[in-house]
Amino acid sequence: MVSEKMIAGVWSGHDSSYCILDGGRPIIHDEYERFIREKEPAGDSVRFLLDNFKDHGSLKYVATCTPTNKLTEHKESLIEINSIISKNGGGIYSVGHHQAHAANTFFSSNFKESLILTIDGGGVEDDGFETAFTVWTGKENEINCKYRLPMNVLNIGGLWTRATRYIFELQSGWPRGHQAGSVMAMAALGDREKYVKDFHKMLTEDIQIASFKPPNQPKGALILGNDPKHPYLDKWNKIARKSEQDKFDLAAGLQYATEIFFKALMTQIIGEVPQKNLCLAGGVSLNCVLIGKIKEWFPQIENIFATTVPHDGGIAIGAAQYVWHQVLRNERIKWKDNFTPYLGKTYSEQEVMKSISDKDSVEIKKVSDSDVIDLLDHQKIISVFGQGSESGRRALGNRSILADPRSSKMKEIINDKVKHRQWYRPFAPSILEEEGKNWFENYQESPYMSFALHFKEEKKELVPAVVHVDGTARLQTVTSNDNNWYHNFLKMWHKKSGVPILLNTSFNDREPICETPDHAINCFLGTDIDYLYFYDYGFLLSKVDK
Repeated sequence: MVSEKMIAGVWSGHDSSYCILDGGRPIIHDEYERFIREKEPAGDSVRFLLDNFKDHGSLKYVATCTPTNKLTEHKESLIEINSIISKNGGGIYSVGHHQAHAANTFFSSNFKESLILTIDGGGVEDDGFETAFTVWTGKENEINCKYRLPMNVLNIGGLWTRATRYIFELQSGWPRGHQAGSVMAMAALGDREKYVKDFHKMLTEDIQIASFKPPNQPKGALILGNDPKHPYLDKWNKIARKSEQDKFDLAAGLQYATEIFFKALMTQIIGEVPQKNLCLAGGVSLNCVLIGKIKEWFPQIENIFATTVPHDGGIAIGAAQYVWHQVLRNERIKWKDNFTPYLGKTYSEQEVMKSISDKDSVEIKKVSDSDVIDLLDHQKIISVFGQGSESGRRALGNRSILADPRSSKMKEIINDKVKHRQWYRPFAPSILEEEGKNWFENYQESPYMSFALHFKEEKKELVPAVVHVDGTARLQTVTSNDNNWYHNFLKMWHKKSGVPILLNTSFNDREPICETPDHAINCFLGTDIDYLYFYDYGFLLSKVDK
């Protein structure tokens, strides 16, 4: 039976994904990387949808993003989906890259009106215009572009991508992911004044040559010694190679220059398009340090919303939302409390048990949430798996590794023994939303870990494992409407420990976040995580001593 209410969004470029909206509400969003275990891949999103969404025969509309060659290069799956929607009397719509970003963040918010900014490393609009920065206004079920700038004029994401790879020698995309977050973490440990003028020049007059991608850059992961020297950035790479502190100083300069540049840009925009609400999307909005300062800089902005999937994995959702609201003229949806990020598949008890039974190196026992709280109180590291996986880069309680934030040693232990990453990388606090104002300065709700805020001075010593060196944290605020299990679990922890916060990091080890029970068990066995808790069914896994 054809569904007039069901619409698919597909994106086959990097961060390939598909989503299904039913009556404008998302019922599934699958990200290709979670299934093939490579970060930020391109792929055939239509085949991905056809193979995983059983009710695809009922689809009438499909939305995708420009450039459409990302879709048309997969001819067999395109013919198949075309046949389905033609039979159902529908069609395929193409939406501009930043248009989809803007639609995703505005239509996922609860704002009736808003200023919208999209900032990334570049995309193609429906008229062929290439841009990395656009400004929109949203009102009810429409978004309208106010202006956009060409990539050779403004490209914050492009500079960060090149600097991450060619200055800091970190990964910058498929298949190991983008390590701009590591650069942000380093920035808190450096002298921000030392190189700020250099990076500000890169963001302004030298943006074309600073964000230039060498044509002989090898495809795929950075392997030291394989990359060419960057014709512009090599000077700063030589500085970065001198010492860890030099890297920290460079990172601090890049972050500070970005903040100065963005603040000046925002001052101009707000003067031209005044609004009390602001929506953000595009990969640059993952810079939680930057967007955590916006309300402080611009008190006239009362509310900020950053979508749960601001990178390109979210444009499949945004394209579908644009068609549903602006093309098909359907009314806005009121989210309670927030647009849900939990859009992966929920795995049955039988599926979980099959994965467990296939492994002879684990023991299983039935437990309660209270039992797991006790284990956390005894300094155990617990990975949790339940309900649908989170869309986006950040685990929010359904595919998370949890630990006691009161431990001064916990950050070092998890970085070293579990995540196998740099010692300076911070961990996020999940906090009961009703307690947020008691713990953070200039508090604002942060359901998707979008904002880095300062802890109140008297609170920092209570949770050292989640306080970054600059006194901030990228918090996740949790409500019962957003995630009833995790909210109740945090309440139990609060009662037990006296703090309404748990250390929360994504359930993975240098791979994409775990999607299936098999992924979860494999990650558990490959790290020093103490226990794996399938909380939907009360299954607690421990490792068998051999």
